Amino acid sequence: MKTLRLVSFAAGALWLAMLCARAAGGPAVTKPRFDVVPGVVIDHSPASSGQYIGSPGLAILPGGDLVASHDFFGPKTTEHTSARSTIFRSTDRGSTWSRVAEIQGAFWSNLFFHRDALYLLGTDRHHGNAVIRRSTDGGRTWSHPADRTSGLLRDNGEYHCAPMPVLEHNGRLWRAMEWRNPPVAWGINYRAGMLSIPVDADLLNAENWTFCEFLPSDRAWNGGDMGAWLEGNAVLAPGGDVVDVLRVQTKSPNEKAAIVHISPDGKKALFDPASDFVPFPGGAKKFAIRFDPPSKLYWALASIVPERHRAENPGGIRNTLALVSSPDLRQWTTRSILLYHPDVKAHGFQYVEWLFDGDAIIAACRTAFDDGLGGAHNNHDANFLTFHRWPNFRTRTMADSPREFGR
Repeated sequence: MKTLRLVSFAAGALWLAMLCARAAGGPAVTKPRFDVVPGVVIDHSPASSGQYIGSPGLAILPGGDLVASHDFFGPKTTEHTSARSTIFRSTDRGSTWSRVAEIQGAFWSNLFFHRDALYLLGTDRHHGNAVIRRSTDGGRTWSHPADRTSGLLRDNGEYHCAPMPVLEHNGRLWRAMEWRNPPVAWGINYRAGMLSIPVDADLLNAENWTFCEFLPSDRAWNGGDMGAWLEGNAVLAPGGDVVDVLRVQTKSPNEKAAIVHISPDGKKALFDPASDFVPFPGGAKKFAIRFDPPSKLYWALASIVPERHRAENPGGIRNTLALVSSPDLRQWTTRSILLYHPDVKAHGFQYVEWLFDGDAIIAACRTAFDDGLGGAHNNHDANFLTFHRWPNFRTRTMADSPREFGR
């Protein structure tokens, strides 16, 4: 794989050349160009298609093969009726990828492997039903959630999530999800919740799942700067309790996360607005948290906002991906910058799903970047799914950040 520094330099050069060509009225470029894109391109959907790449998923199969997924959103998709997702597989540790399946009726879904099968858990559409699918051949074919015995977990609609981690603890699997009630607008009516199921149960049978009581938020919380909470992480807290750590939509550049406490039986959610908001770099965008026993630290990949780009509405700034860590979920440190581009309008590294792979972190990223076709529609409406591998993550420092970040 090309080094990050070389890729970042070439990408900046292409971006500058494209701007100059536009200003000079030069001929439009019609052939896509991937050589400047950070990492390995898994999939590409040009902005002109009106179909943007969302919801990266990633799993490691027992034999070492990798599986990745994403859905499509945007004006020329069916995200609001029956969303479309695609599945990819790599047999060479992420150096090359091939598309192996396409699924209709899958959105905001995460991949995970459990007891000899691969699963895809999310919704069937934008604010849709909660559904799960199973594959026993590494992602090539999938079950269909036709009813409550085959993967249709809740059919009352209005569920929201992202490709979030699945936690195994105390004989159960735990996965966060939100429910929109009342079903009006984006974000403000999202209620935080948690799904759980015994590890030895049939994951396709809805009767085996426990849904906790979904907890509403309050616009008066966080000093009145509480637009929404969403895209929660199921995490085992230092005291041994399961918590739901959520992204917080704020106007202030002081980004936060919210820690919701889940009862041991998985049926209730509790939150103290006086003590359960914590400073979190990148907290206004989706982040995924996992615990690493060797370092005894929680790690996350987050779309932070460096001081040079600091502004109101931090959720709209996505051009800097960072590795962050914490000993206790409440005090977070930015360890290193992983991906960076100086432009905030049309470049984004976001919604990253990642896993530990020995001493490395591997990741699938929703990437908005130059493609020789005019680039992404904007930083949010990504045109790439990219794969990345960062070795020796525990010893990375700010000195390992891309050269462009230090300029």
